[in-house]
Order: sequence, then C-alpha cells, then structure tokens
Amino acid sequence: MTTHRAPLTRTELADLLTDAAQSVSGILTAEYPTAPSRSYLHPVLGALAAGPRVVGELNDRLEGFVAAEPRPATPAGLFTLASYASALGWLTESFAELTASVDQICTRVGIPTEPRVPVFTAPDDAERDGEFDFAFSALELAAIRTAAEAAGLAPDDYVEVLSESLLAASRITDACMEISSGLLEDAAYVLDEATDHVWLGDGPGSLPTLVRSLLARMEAAE
Repeated sequence: MTTHRAPLTRTELADLLTDAAQSVSGILTAEYPTAPSRSYLHPVLGALAAGPRVVGELNDRLEGFVAAEPRPATPAGLFTLASYASALGWLTESFAELTASVDQICTRVGIPTEPRVPVFTAPDDAERDGEFDFAFSALELAAIRTAAEAAGLAPDDYVEVLSESLLAASRITDACMEISSGLLEDAAYVLDEATDHVWLGDGPGSLPTLVRSLLARMEAAE
C-alpha cells in the first residue's frame, strides 16, 4: 500500500541526502567490544557491526521514497533518487568486500596452514629482538607478543592478520568518507536556490557526485 504525500520540496530532498550522509559517516565511529583473543579484528569490528544496520535503514528509506505517491518525477527528485541509489549500491558493495576480507582473516586464523618463512620470528628472544629493533620499539614488540599470545597466534601470524585487518578498515573508511562526502555535495546542489531547474541530461555536470565518481573509476579501469 502506497502513501500519498505532497511532492517533496528541495529542502526535504536535501535533508534525505544529508541524513543518509550522516548515517554513513556514523559507521566510522561505531565501536564494538573486542575480546583479547580477537584483538587483530578490532580495526574492522565496529564498522562490520554497524554497516548492515545502516545499509538496511537506508534501503528502507529508499523503498519508502520510491513507493510513496506521487513518486519522484521532478528533475530534483530524480537527481536525489540517483544520488541516494548510487550511494546505497556503493555502500552495499563495500560491505560485501569488507565481509569477504574478514572472512578470509577468520579462515586463515582458524585453519592450519603449511609452515611459512617467519615474518619476524627467531630461535630465541635475543636473536628475535635483534631482528625487530629496526622496525619496532621494545614496547611495541612486547605489546605484539602479548597480543599474539592472547590470540593464540605466533607473533608473525598475528602481525600479518592485523595488517590485513587494518587494510580492510582503511578501505571501508575511504569508501564511507567518499560516499558521505558525495551525498553532502549533492544535498548542497539540490538545496541551492540557483538550482530550481536541476536537470538530468547527457553532460557529466548533470550527474550526482557519486555517479560521476563511479563512471570515472570505470573509465580508469578500462
């Protein structure tokens, strides 16, 4: 059953994009309690826990926006819809990639692998400390060994999975920041009094920020 409403004003359309941007940026400050045995996942657990909720909320808002009558038909409404949908698609894909990365980390930790050349292990503490001095301080080395022991991992394994976790966290952070920034730019464009005649056409300037970003990435990949 659809809901009848008056056509959304430019201010309401901009608010829709702004609220979405705030929801996306909030993912980056989400916290999730991390057990010492899983400390290598700490960089990604907050985002991993908050992401699905935000994606679900944004999807519900999009469905409501599209389903209510009258449906978006003005240039400003269609521009907003394109911006919102591209943001939601990008965010969904980014969290699929994050989930896959975390799954790989968990699989790596939970399934024994063939012995590898140690990243920074040595037969005894004296030799190992000599290896580490050029990369880590004594306090950092002690913290790594303590965290690795709590996680039940060799220090070199711990550093490797922590590095993968930090890389995954960096990727989702970059994605959320770009999505949030793009939504805010589009909100400002829709709200600007000079854009009463927002239009969608063939020129790149008429496309939402994230759509232009996605097209640019596709062209760069070719």
